[in-house]
Amino acid sequence: MENYDNTCPMPQQELIDEFFMEYRAKLLAVAALIDRMERSVEKNGEDDFRWQAFKEAMQVLAADEPDRVYRMQMILSDQDTTLMDERDGQSAYGAFNPDSRTKEPAV
Repeated sequence: MENYDNTCPMPQQELIDEFFMEYRAKLLAVAALIDRMERSVEKNGEDDFRWQAFKEAMQVLAADEPDRVYRMQMILSDQDTTLMDERDGQSAYGAFNPDSRTKEPAV
């Protein structure tokens, strides 16, 4: 990826002043979801492809590396461009389901 140093027109302090409270709330919402998953009475979603993608994206977010948005978007996107034989009932899941392309077509 390219170096994007100095491409944001706002100073850091202005970014904090303007956006901190909004993103603080979003981070708290993410933490709440993680806590709910850990406290859930039935542990039946640990292997769900969306939860796996979510956890992988969280690792990218926490890493001290550039291009977080791009890397997270790729994790949370279906990059398969092959056409499906039939619609699977929903146009988007928010993450790539590796099982979605292995199903036998309905006859």
